[in-house]
Amino acid sequence: MKVVIVGGGFGGLNAAIGLRSADCEVTLIDRENYHLFQPLLYQVATGSLSPANICAPLRNVLRRQKNATVLQGDVVDFDFEQREIVLKDRRVPFDKLIVAAGMTHSYFGRNAWQQLAPGLKSISEATEIRARVLSAFEQAEWEQDEVERRRLMTFVVVGGGPTGVELAGTLADLAHHTLAKEFRHIHPQTTRVVLVDAESHVLTQFPESLSVKAGEALEKLGVEVRTGLRVSDIDEAGVTLGDERIDAGTVLWAAGVTASPLGEKLATAAGVETDRAGRTLVQPDLSLAGHPDVFVIGDLAHLEDEEGKLIPGVAPAAIQEGKYVAKLIRKRLKGREVSPFRYRDLGSLATIGRAEAVARLGRLQFTGHLAWLLWLFIHLMQLVAFENRLLVLLQWTWSYITRGRSARLITTHPHRPKSAASSEPRPTPREHRPTRPIASEPQLVQSQCE
Repeated sequence: MKVVIVGGGFGGLNAAIGLRSADCEVTLIDRENYHLFQPLLYQVATGSLSPANICAPLRNVLRRQKNATVLQGDVVDFDFEQREIVLKDRRVPFDKLIVAAGMTHSYFGRNAWQQLAPGLKSISEATEIRARVLSAFEQAEWEQDEVERRRLMTFVVVGGGPTGVELAGTLADLAHHTLAKEFRHIHPQTTRVVLVDAESHVLTQFPESLSVKAGEALEKLGVEVRTGLRVSDIDEAGVTLGDERIDAGTVLWAAGVTASPLGEKLATAAGVETDRAGRTLVQPDLSLAGHPDVFVIGDLAHLEDEEGKLIPGVAPAAIQEGKYVAKLIRKRLKGREVSPFRYRDLGSLATIGRAEAVARLGRLQFTGHLAWLLWLFIHLMQLVAFENRLLVLLQWTWSYITRGRSARLITTHPHRPKSAASSEPRPTPREHRPTRPIASEPQLVQSQCE
């Protein structure tokens, strides 16, 4: 029997590992050749970790699993009549199919914002953000116009979920501490970091008491927390929040997700429905209606628990779903069945800054150092490769002692949005330039943020 898994993330990789003792051939297909630990991407984006620290080659992870084959390829469609996966240059037959394609960014219909405000879902996006952030300080060091300098040293993070909170807190720490003494013509301590969210408080998936404490902790770090505001426009010089204008050199997006385009192809091929975010509706055993041998797991799956709540698109849920489907396939090979999938909510964690985090574990709630230590331990142990755990532990220890970030490398030429006025020739640091006017406010357009 041939089991094909699309996607080497948390769900897909755990499904493959769960089939190591099964009497079947497992083929894992991913467009990349590595497993990415997405929860730590923000640390790559802010120079705390290198990409290799949070990635593990898929072939290396599955090297001892004799029934597993890894193929790097880009899946473009599904042929259920022929029971084949359609790649750009070939087809792969399957008897059972597991799709774990994940989610991508949602700009709520304003796709032009993607170039102006990158999101954080991949290594390439993390290194692009890192380049934009560090380049902003480099350009500010040369800038003579104080208004433009302040704009360059203003960072806006859109979205108050875990990614947005972690990004904003780390950016503040980077500017106020790591870079504090490294420049001669600017004062990084004056950097402005603004976190914007449409909800009444950040981290809405946490109990309100923890959300409030998270907001207070961010403000202590120097982050301006602006809640209850929707982004109405983003341009090359900043953002507009209703009637308020914030001129910013860097805008980062953490405000929403939508299903991978592959999810729409899957739903069309299978003749099943999707929700508003493009997630595929699945049966209680994570299979597709009318296709008992096709399973969807992870962020791409829409499944509600006993209370009618949507199972969240988080790593623990994807891991549990991957293990469940592997168990289901093993049992069915032996002519046995398993009960429907049940998600165990193990809790939620979010780090805010140095020795600051919030944690909910069942009915227990933690903040401060204890929550931060829990966050460190759990994330460290979830890294797939032992080598990565060791390297990340050493890097975290060194960063905590020194506040240093050794991965602050500009390895790409970022798409740096510029204000209209900044198209003027740049003078040398000794030249004087009159202050330029701030860009006028654009017309209000309705949007939505997380």
